[in-house]
Amino acid sequence: MTSLGGRLRERRLDTAPSRAQSIAFGASGFPTQLMAQTFSAFVVYFYVSQLAVPAGWVAVAMIAHGILNAVLNPVVGALSDRIRTPWGRRVPWIGLGIVPLVVAFALIWMPPGLPPAGLIAWFLIVVAVYDIAFVVVVLNISALFPEIFRTTEERARGNVPRQIFAILGIVLGTAGAPLLYDSIGWPGMALVLGGVCLVLLVWSFLGGMIERRVPEDAAEGTAPMRFRDQVTYTFRNRAFVPYVLGSLFVQTAVAVILAAIPFYVRYSLRAAEGEGSLLLGAIFVTAIPSIVLWSAVVRRTSPRTALLWSVAVFGVAVLGYLVPSNVLGAALVGVAVGVGVGGLLQLLEVVLAQIIDADAVRTGHRREGAYFGVNGFVVRGSVVLQAIVAAGVLTASGFDATLGDAQPPSVDGGIRLMLAVIPLGFTALAWLCFFLYPIRSRDL
Repeated sequence: MTSLGGRLRERRLDTAPSRAQSIAFGASGFPTQLMAQTFSAFVVYFYVSQLAVPAGWVAVAMIAHGILNAVLNPVVGALSDRIRTPWGRRVPWIGLGIVPLVVAFALIWMPPGLPPAGLIAWFLIVVAVYDIAFVVVVLNISALFPEIFRTTEERARGNVPRQIFAILGIVLGTAGAPLLYDSIGWPGMALVLGGVCLVLLVWSFLGGMIERRVPEDAAEGTAPMRFRDQVTYTFRNRAFVPYVLGSLFVQTAVAVILAAIPFYVRYSLRAAEGEGSLLLGAIFVTAIPSIVLWSAVVRRTSPRTALLWSVAVFGVAVLGYLVPSNVLGAALVGVAVGVGVGGLLQLLEVVLAQIIDADAVRTGHRREGAYFGVNGFVVRGSVVLQAIVAAGVLTASGFDATLGDAQPPSVDGGIRLMLAVIPLGFTALAWLCFFLYPIRSRDL
C-alpha cells in the first residue's frame, strides 16, 4: 500500500486544474477568513470583557501580535521559495501547519483558570503559535495560486470559488460567532468553529493543493536566491512597487469603512447598533455575484484595466455614504460599494500573479512566496493607518464617549467624512498607483 507521503509525492499537476480541484482549492478561503475575522472581531472583547484582563495589557499583546505577523510574512515567504522537498515547495508547509493552526485558534478561546497575569501569558504564547501557523498555512496557499492557475483565464475562473468561500467565512466569523458563544459558550464556539475549519482545510489540502510536476523554475538546477537578493529584486520590480502601494491604499480604505460603520449607524443614522450588520451584509452579499462579474471583465480585458475599473467603481460608490439619513438608504449604498469590493477581492491576486510571472521571466526564479510575503508585510500598514484615521477624525470632530448618543453636530459630519471622503482619498491614491502599473497585456 502506498503511504500518504508517497501519494502526495507522486501527485503533480501537469495541465489546467479541473473544476473539482479549483473548488477544493478555493474552499481554503472559508476557514482562513473565518479564523481571521473571528480573532480580529472578538479577541479583545473576550479577554477584556469576559476574562477581566486589563485593557492596556491586551493592547500591548495585540501590538506584539501585529509585529510578529508582519515580520513572519517575508521570512516564511522567502523560506518557502528556497526549500525543496520531494513533496514540493508549498504542500509540506501547509500539511504540517493545519493541525497546529486549528488547535491554537481553539485554545485562544479556552484558557485555563488563571489570574490576569497568567491569562496574558497564555494569550501571548498561544497567539504566537497561531500567528506562526497562520502565516505558514495561508501564505503558502496564496503562493500556490499563481502556480496552479497559469493564465489570466485560469486565474479569473479559479479565484471565483476561493473568494466566494472567503466572503462566507467573513460573514460567519463576524455574525455567526456571537450566536455560538451566546448559546454554547466560548469553549463551545471554539470547538465548533475549529472543527469546521479543520474539515474544510483537510478537504482543500487533499483535493486542491497540488504543485506542478515541472514548476518552470530555473532555480531547480541551481542554488536558491539568497534572502537579501529576494528582498532587493522584489522592491526593484517596477510592477510590484505601484501594485503593493495601491494595495495598501485600497485595503486601508476598506478598513476605514469597516471601522466607521458602527459609529455611522449609531451617531449619524440614529439606529440600533445591531443594524450595522445590514450595512455589512449589503456589501458582502453583493460582492459574491460581483466576483463572477469581474471574472468575466478581466477575461475580456486585462488585469490592469479590470482593476482600474473596479477601484473607480468602489471610489465613486463610497461617496454615497454622505447622503443617507436611514439604514435602508445606507444599505443601498452598500450594494454599490459591494460591486467594487467584489472586484478588489477577485483582481488583486490575479494582478500579483501576473507580476510573479514577469519576475520569473526576468530572474529565472519563481518566487511566489517572496512576493506574497512582502505584500503581506506592507499591507499590514492598513491597520495602523485605519487606527490613525479613526482616532484623528473622532478627536477632531469632538466625539466624547461619555456623552452617549448626545454628541455635538460636528460628530455626524466627522463620521461621514471618515466613511466616505477619506476612503475616496485613499482610493484615488490606489487608482493612481494602479494606473502606473506597467504590465498592460492580459498574459505575458
